[in-house]
Amino acid sequence: MGLITGVIAFFYHLPQIYKWIFKPYYILSVLMSSAFLIIRKCPGLCVNLNTEREDGNPCDFDWREVEILMFLSAIVMMKNRRAITLEQHAGNLFMFSKVANVILFFRLDIRLGILYSALCTAFVMTCKQPLYMGPEYIKYFSDKTIDEELNHDSRVTWIVEFYANWSSECQSFASIFADLSLKYNCTGLRFGKIDAGRYDEVAKRYNVSTSPLARQLPSLVLFQSGREVMRRPMVDNKRRAVSWTFSEENVIREFNLNELYEASKKMKKGRSEKEEQKPCQPAEGSEEPEPQTPAESKKDK
Repeated sequence: MGLITGVIAFFYHLPQIYKWIFKPYYILSVLMSSAFLIIRKCPGLCVNLNTEREDGNPCDFDWREVEILMFLSAIVMMKNRRAITLEQHAGNLFMFSKVANVILFFRLDIRLGILYSALCTAFVMTCKQPLYMGPEYIKYFSDKTIDEELNHDSRVTWIVEFYANWSSECQSFASIFADLSLKYNCTGLRFGKIDAGRYDEVAKRYNVSTSPLARQLPSLVLFQSGREVMRRPMVDNKRRAVSWTFSEENVIREFNLNELYEASKKMKKGRSEKEEQKPCQPAEGSEEPEPQTPAESKKDK
């Protein structure tokens, strides 16, 4: 049953896999995660490796290496139970595979362990996970525009994400938040984002901690009439985030997006009917005003 579920999930995510599998970050991550397997199984490389096997075969795993790999598989399965997106599944697999590789290489030869650790450090410092660059309808705030936009029209409800580029959870949630903006954005329901890592003063003003220990990133905050109504994740007395899964279903249910969307459509309909009843004619000799551009702006690609 698990195998069938895995195969179905693989084919479901196949278009997404095809999009990012050829990106340098994922290519190098696959190579780094499978480095010990390649060296242990490659005939030209495994000949001079140490082994604890009774038959002395250096090109096969010994019993201790099998235990470490089985323990790695169990940890990845446990961590991926809460993973939502394909990026989260892949990120957990890459991270724990590299940790297992460090242990295996140090156990095999301390020189190989030091070399692999240095390569991992260089990889983390130079190669970053690709940011989401797909379609979205989101307004990106700065420290000078967020207060003005939230208080500009009291009839508009805002859902604002506080994020940081260094946070893997924020990067995994980016595609989900973009899909929600495409489905629910309208005149009275708007979606916004602000980089809390860059605008630390704004994050403090809205009581969002950017510390990795607080685990408050990403944070979704619902604003109505410029005031905060609710947020997820909630924060306990110790200023630490209460565990919450950032899935599309949870966001829709907790923030009542379907109800907010219907109410926003009614507001738009009532506004259009009122404008039809009271048409505004330009005065003679005056020029017609140019239509204003929408406030939304897509991410600069």
